[in-house]
Amino acid sequence: MAKDPVCGMQVNEQQAPGRSEYQGQTYYFCSTNCKRQFDQNPQRYAGQQAAKR
Repeated sequence: MAKDPVCGMQVNEQQAPGRSEYQGQTYYFCSTNCKRQFDQNPQRYAGQQAAKR
């Protein structure tokens, strides 16, 4: 399980609706909306709870 860096929800990496790469790390999202928010401003969320793979 990974933590969505935008909303904090636990996300199953295998079934995550969204995924982004940023600075060599993979971030998983509970929804395309959270992914969109992250993609617009990744530095805002990347330093918080990193959902690494």
